[in-house]
Amino acid sequence: MTAELPILSLTIWLPILGGMLVLGSGDKAPNVTKWLALAIAVATFLVSLPLYTGFQAGTAEMQFVERAAWIPAFDVNYHLGVDGISMPLILLTTFVTVLVIVAGWEVIEYKPAQYMAAFLFMEGAMVGVFSALDAILFYVFWEAMLIPMFLIIGIWGGPNRVYATIKFFLYTFLGSVFMLVALIYMYTQSGTFEILGFHELRLGMREQVLIFLAFLLAFAVKVPMWPVHTWLPDAHVEAPTGGSVVLAAIMLKIGGYGFLRLSLPITPDASNYLDLMIITMSLIAVVYIGFVALVQQDMKKLIAYSSISHMGFVTLGFFIAFIVMSRPEAQGGAALGIEGGMVQMVSHGFISAAMFLCVGVLYDRVHSRQIADYGGVVNTMPWFAAFMVFFAMANAGLPGTSGFVGEFMVILASFRADFWFAFLAATTLIIGAAYTLWMVKRVVFGEVTGGKVAELSDINGREAVVLGALAVAVLALGLWPQPLIEVMGASVDNLLRHIAVSKL
Repeated sequence: MTAELPILSLTIWLPILGGMLVLGSGDKAPNVTKWLALAIAVATFLVSLPLYTGFQAGTAEMQFVERAAWIPAFDVNYHLGVDGISMPLILLTTFVTVLVIVAGWEVIEYKPAQYMAAFLFMEGAMVGVFSALDAILFYVFWEAMLIPMFLIIGIWGGPNRVYATIKFFLYTFLGSVFMLVALIYMYTQSGTFEILGFHELRLGMREQVLIFLAFLLAFAVKVPMWPVHTWLPDAHVEAPTGGSVVLAAIMLKIGGYGFLRLSLPITPDASNYLDLMIITMSLIAVVYIGFVALVQQDMKKLIAYSSISHMGFVTLGFFIAFIVMSRPEAQGGAALGIEGGMVQMVSHGFISAAMFLCVGVLYDRVHSRQIADYGGVVNTMPWFAAFMVFFAMANAGLPGTSGFVGEFMVILASFRADFWFAFLAATTLIIGAAYTLWMVKRVVFGEVTGGKVAELSDINGREAVVLGALAVAVLALGLWPQPLIEVMGASVDNLLRHIAVSKL
């Protein structure tokens, strides 16, 4: 399906060009700058909505396709398109960016124009990653989104922001270099940089393993998977609230998306051969990192480690599919695992954004992220307490919230592969409840520890709109996940048919 309107190009370039406009407006009239940034973010979200309303759910074909020659000498094209795997992630990106702009409205006093512009630039680059069908275009957007986040942490971050920024950049950039080498190698074999062309490229087992490991270095760092996860807590702790929200809600999902778009369909035999390694890494993230979260004293660090644990479900769901596919009696389990991983990515986008925004609300008032500095917040901030408890329940996987749906689907798929995989994965429901409820008990319902908490004011209208929008999203996906599962169904089935056929 070819789009009549270049919806994908509009969704990519509207925030990028708008960011330049915001940057040019300067800081002399900050209110004008903020309204301009909000208008551009809202316009981008509205422009992206036809990707859902006009989406044909029954086909695995790429839709809203745009194509133009870019570097003809190397057959590099400006080639965009979406399917049921990428489209929900684009909508998540445009939705969360609006909330981030609103959340930073009164908080960011230092260079607000540059702050808002950085998020708009990053939004365009992230949408570009999700919609690029040319490998070089994918790589350009992949690297471009690092620059705004580098600046956001480095300029508006905490006291150790320089260390956290350099660590974040080195981890993510170095992993990406290996991906570029793999893409260039496949170009020499196929004569094209088309990602869908790479899906059809026949490769030997040794080639597949090396390409898979090159992709793994890029995507595992981005997810992040154990043991290359150590940059994330530092980045989260030092990042401003908006930076943490985008990092957790969207940037981590780009690693998961890379596995589905590149690793599995390009190297199916290597993915099958190495699936136990990825499943082991995922289960270590789910269980071990959950225990690490349990001992954290900093709220942001606790939520950061929680993110790593929850993202372990994503990679577990994706790679459990190979074991399930080898068992004829477990029909449907492979699709259940991949769809569960996708639902978990979208759900975690909502919940992690909400949790970091809740910490941001408290930090703006008390200027501390230490759990020990709070207690009895419910007495002075009842509306905030209601939101925080609700999002904590969703983070713990309470049925009826989006946090339950994806994890439940992955655990069901794991049962069809191996009881012990499912058992270890299910422990997150206990560990997750333990660290989340421990934090809530002490922060919201504990004894009042100091004068600052006793003098807190409840959330204002702006904060209520942001948290309310995320609460609706968490409830809607938790109670009625069918619209999301429906749009990804045909694309997931097509992916499974593709990876079931050996390239050897």
